[in-house]
Amino acid sequence: MSEPSIDAVRRDHAGWIFVHLEGEPYDRGEQHGQLLANEIRNAIRTARHLARWDTGEDFDTFVKAAVSQFAPKLDAEFADEIQGIADGAKLPFAEVLAWNGYMDLLQGWWPTHHAAAQQPQLAAKPWRGRRGHHCSAFIATGSATRDGRIVMAHNSWDRYAAGDAFNVVFDIVPDTGHRILMQGLPGCIASLTDFCVTSAGLMITETTISNFVGYRASGAPEFYRSRRATQYARSIGEWCEMFSVANNGGYANSWLLGDANTGEIARYELGLQHAGFERTTDGFFSGFNAATDLKIRNQECVGEGDDYTDVRRNGARRLRFMQLAELHHGRIDVEVAKEMIADHHDVYLDRNDNPCSRTICGHLELDDARFGGSDPGPFNPWGANDGKVVDSEMARGLAFWARWGHPCGRAFDAQSFMKHHPQWNWLNGYMRDRPSWPWTRFDGLR
Repeated sequence: MSEPSIDAVRRDHAGWIFVHLEGEPYDRGEQHGQLLANEIRNAIRTARHLARWDTGEDFDTFVKAAVSQFAPKLDAEFADEIQGIADGAKLPFAEVLAWNGYMDLLQGWWPTHHAAAQQPQLAAKPWRGRRGHHCSAFIATGSATRDGRIVMAHNSWDRYAAGDAFNVVFDIVPDTGHRILMQGLPGCIASLTDFCVTSAGLMITETTISNFVGYRASGAPEFYRSRRATQYARSIGEWCEMFSVANNGGYANSWLLGDANTGEIARYELGLQHAGFERTTDGFFSGFNAATDLKIRNQECVGEGDDYTDVRRNGARRLRFMQLAELHHGRIDVEVAKEMIADHHDVYLDRNDNPCSRTICGHLELDDARFGGSDPGPFNPWGANDGKVVDSEMARGLAFWARWGHPCGRAFDAQSFMKHHPQWNWLNGYMRDRPSWPWTRFDGLR
């Protein structure tokens, strides 16, 4: 095995790992695998533990499903990139493939296929590791922003044990298609945390549609469709069209998209049977883990209550985004966006500083769940793992701002947390501390 190419670069800074990759598919994959080998192994180790806890199944069950479902769907380019990652990290291709498809497998395939086949009463039960609270985001343009340019912001919600792997910024210069600057996970070809800008001027982020059920094993996996669309699409419409081809319903999201060249933004929701699309050159869209499309929300999602309006649940962030959009109308820029994505106002209790499951900067570890709305129960080590913001001028230059850890800057001490809440000791050894890091600007390597 060769040493990493001189074109491959790794830099560790402010809690982040910045990785620059270039070249043909296998070469950039091998660079990726070599530079992040330890991080890939640690991430898969944690994924194995979480998958077993959530399903009772060994991770090998999902590895076999990945080989059966995903391997035949990949084109040569992205199969070669994954093979390069596997070889660079000295791991089996099948294991790296399953890691790339973790969300498709656990959120889509497991509850709708395997569980249904063995226990029909579980057929419509979402995977407990991914229902409820997953990311806050917004995108604004035109009169909503300070100077009319697009502003986009996002924070990634997940278990802190899983989110420990979210601290990679990839600068990918492929031999064909568009250059990509994105947040991502070690070992994965797609962002999966889904915050990207491309040399075509596209700005891309999303929030998960909670309690979504439905999966088509014959379709192409979400990680492949999103990476392919991000690398090759030249417009919002083209991205949506490419992403929807052979849709398997895995990892259903509300996508927030911007075109830095035209000032247009869009919200695109893709279920399995239905899709919703809104676009404007003057307005504000947010993401808060509930579908806005009525058919997706009513016909493809299950669960008690309505997350869209329930201000004890995800509806709280929808309402808070509405308030912030009005409060900052005409003033939104990168600095205001940093404040918005770190917001701690609790609309249910009408408290200005109450970080919890209902706030845009999520802190389920501080929430006693006395008002409901936190599916896994009280004091869950889950919430916002990071913050990212970008405007269209930065996007055209392939740059964005990011903060590792809570976007508000609040630190998290894993051992202290488990000492006070020992019910979570099953995460001991799989969850790391989060010191308070500053906002940091990342630019594509010149």
